[in-house]
Amino acid sequence: MVRSLVRCTGQVRGWFRGRWQQVRTDGRHEAGMTTAEYAVGTIAAAAFAAVLIAIVRSDAVRSALTSIITTALSTTG
Repeated sequence: MVRSLVRCTGQVRGWFRGRWQQVRTDGRHEAGMTTAEYAVGTIAAAAFAAVLIAIVRSDAVRSALTSIITTALSTTG
């Protein structure tokens, strides 16, 4: 069972590697992203922003940032 799975995984990996070589050397050079790639990139950026907002809005991070800002503003140079 494990050997057949390893063999199958190797075959799939080889197929993808061969396909990638074919795509890379196909002679067509695309300079920019397509609309679908822009859409995926936009969705990924929005998801990342949502995660960051959730982290920054947490009580622990909010109190840490408040402490840092308070310390920076109260220190006289």
